Amino acid sequence: MEDRLKKIKLLILDVDGVLTDGRIIFDSNGVESKFFNVKDGHGIKMLQRSGIEVGIISGRESQVVYNRAVELGIGQVYQKSLDKLVPYRQMLEATGVSDEEVAFMGDDVIDIPLLKRVGFAAAPADAVPEVLPFAHFVAKNRGGWGAVREVCDLILKAQGTWDAVTSRYYV
Repeated sequence: MEDRLKKIKLLILDVDGVLTDGRIIFDSNGVESKFFNVKDGHGIKMLQRSGIEVGIISGRESQVVYNRAVELGIGQVYQKSLDKLVPYRQMLEATGVSDEEVAFMGDDVIDIPLLKRVGFAAAPADAVPEVLPFAHFVAKNRGGWGAVREVCDLILKAQGTWDAVTSRYYV
């Protein structure tokens, strides 16, 4: 697993069930809300500081996702992607990375084609059972509850950048 993690230059994340717990809340006016975990967000920022790019590919479309992506400085955001391989290929072309340099975290059957293709495939603890055989790593945490942070920390530690990225916190 560590050999795979050392090669990662791009982390791609699904949203519902990975960056969130999968719940979609609509108020009486039809306004959508999602819950994001601040620890996942901090892990993403630390990865970015270490030089690893982060992108999003989601099957649904939501303004909330765009807002969160802007807040985290994630520039490559593809939504309403029922065939996630299409935006994946666009991301590879835009970044110049290869399959083995990509990590992806997904939680449902729509994510299997990407999980099968990337260098490091991850799933949250509550991913559907059909996804698990395709994951190199299954997080201890559920989607939206720190699963993404686990993957971020694994990458940083495997690449030897954890100490540099976190040194400011131990002053």
